[in-house]
Amino acid sequence: MPTAKPGSATTVVIDPSRQYQLWEGAGAAITDSSASLLMNSMNAEQRHAILEEMFSPEQGGFSSVRISIGSCDFVSQKYYSYDDLPEGVGTDPNLDYFSIGTGEPGAPDATKDLKNVIPVLQEIMAINPAVKVMASPWSPPAWMKTNRKFEGDGRLRLGEYVGNGYRRQDTVDFVYARYFVKFIAAYASYGIPITSVTMQNEPSNSPQWPMAIWTPEELTKWGSEYLRPCLDATFPDVEIYFGDDGLRFFQRPVSDYMTPAQAECFAGVAFHTYSGLPKWVLNGTRQFPGWKAAMSERRCMLDETVDEASHVMFGEIGTGLVRNNVGLINLWNIALDEQGFPSYAKTRGRRGVITIDSTTGKVKRNLEYFMLRNFGQDVRPGSRRVASTSHTPDGRHGGLGSVAFIEPDGRGFAGFLYNPTEEPIEAAVTFAGESAAWRHVTVPAYGTVTFHLSDSPINTSSVPEDDDFKITYTPHPADDHDERIF
Repeated sequence: MPTAKPGSATTVVIDPSRQYQLWEGAGAAITDSSASLLMNSMNAEQRHAILEEMFSPEQGGFSSVRISIGSCDFVSQKYYSYDDLPEGVGTDPNLDYFSIGTGEPGAPDATKDLKNVIPVLQEIMAINPAVKVMASPWSPPAWMKTNRKFEGDGRLRLGEYVGNGYRRQDTVDFVYARYFVKFIAAYASYGIPITSVTMQNEPSNSPQWPMAIWTPEELTKWGSEYLRPCLDATFPDVEIYFGDDGLRFFQRPVSDYMTPAQAECFAGVAFHTYSGLPKWVLNGTRQFPGWKAAMSERRCMLDETVDEASHVMFGEIGTGLVRNNVGLINLWNIALDEQGFPSYAKTRGRRGVITIDSTTGKVKRNLEYFMLRNFGQDVRPGSRRVASTSHTPDGRHGGLGSVAFIEPDGRGFAGFLYNPTEEPIEAAVTFAGESAAWRHVTVPAYGTVTFHLSDSPINTSSVPEDDDFKITYTPHPADDHDERIF
């Protein structure tokens, strides 16, 4: 029952008169690795049960996925692009060899995306047709790159001609933009609408797996002069998110190298949070009116402690980033196995949102799952964040953090309290103008509490019990957090 005074509890005041970003949803990446486990380590009943649990609006309510355009590092197959050329063919300006795969979706002889990713996405879309799909390339086709290899960094052959003459449509720049269009059209033919794209996953990174290097200036020019016009002529509703890199990419404000006219070509900014300073988020989120902010990738590790995983998922992301105007969250692999595999790049130590036993199809749900379910089950897409008191500067330090939302119809509220400390915190919550009605709750150590005030039905579905199987904790290199300038 509400009390007239908060007493000694930590106070949280929700102010609906101060409204911020639109909430678009939360989910994770359907990589070929994740999809291969769902398709091959599970039977049809197991697969449908876990997908229904995660993506059904009546259950987990996950509402977004991210996929790679061609191979990423987490694939169960040999690396591929959608325009791999046969021996003796050097270029393909008309994209005659374009293919997202052969065979029927999910058939034993299917290839590329049709082997695993397409059938899993089709099943997800049947469960929840409103799921948003963000797509990101790890590398252009090898023949479009300066190093002529799909793996390794290399660069797009910007400004080079690959046709017979010097027409704009014969530049690699234009052909690569058409590559995006053909990809979107191919997915649409299988009933999978692409909602948004980024131009390059981690354009400043140069690992051994598929990748390409871009400068922010190059992305600005190519996105505004080639990709956006091509999409406008074919799929004008598909949004482009700028960046899709760690926060170090945003050490400079984007307005340093992008004009307001160019900024109109992009829906907003996407970023990863493995490294960089939290304050750099603002260099990508406060530059142009109307820009949105998305977190397009983050993962935890197999050996992450509960407190650290909680700080990352519920603190830095669920509290800190959302309070910095992030309205869309996509975590990394939605599923990996008990060793953090498969990975054609042999990347070690990662874990998925869920862990699937590779031999039995049994499931364990990780903290990433519960963060996504908090948002999916309790905050409807189309809600808008409202002001709420927070006692933490970044989600993981200090005291109690909070986020709050007003529902799309304006008739109710939902939100979360996160405790980043090792001791329980008693909280007292009220609304602006209701100073004599405090609602009390105890937030456990490293825990979250969801609150609602609504006339609408509330999703009260419960999480099934985890299955029992052994996890193999593999070693991994630590993330680099050295942000010294010199």
